[in-house]
Amino acid sequence: MLATAVAGLVALAPAADAQVGTGPWIADSPGYTEQERGCGQVSGLTFQLTCSTASGDQRAERRYTTYSGGTHQFEGSFKITSMSGTRISLKQTFRDGSDAGPYFLLAVEKGGRLYAVEGGATLGSGATVGTAVRVNTINQVGSSHKVYLNGSLKQTIPSPGGSYYDKFGSYRTASGAGPITVQWSGIRFWHK
Repeated sequence: MLATAVAGLVALAPAADAQVGTGPWIADSPGYTEQERGCGQVSGLTFQLTCSTASGDQRAERRYTTYSGGTHQFEGSFKITSMSGTRISLKQTFRDGSDAGPYFLLAVEKGGRLYAVEGGATLGSGATVGTAVRVNTINQVGSSHKVYLNGSLKQTIPSPGGSYYDKFGSYRTASGAGPITVQWSGIRFWHK
């Protein structure tokens, strides 16, 4: 009887880690810096572009520590609280070092379409004002970069060797403009 009651409690207990992909995973706590440029504003985990400027460097982001080699996972949830702009990058995996530059950018269009900026592939929909979306990226350096939305695998692309870092917030793409306000939560990192 006791074993049945304990088994029932264990079945109801939430998983200790919500990460996706095959583990085991080791929790990380990388350092970060905040970036505010143009009309970008950061307040805690709220990231705003306050203008409708369609040119220049408009960003409000957190940039995390560079890593090289291994497999690294990011997890975070975002909720757009207001948006009259479009084509705003929310999560990025950037190359660093001698190959520095954009590698993967997850962006949102007005109407809620989520897409990969490089190549334009649609990765999801429904990222409308007030709807929470969980994002996981797994970068196995030298092998593959995977993108999950709400726990479902949406994209796998090759990952060249080298150095990378994660960013999230709000960033005007070359074809985008604000304004937008995005709240992030549940930010976690792992490696293996």
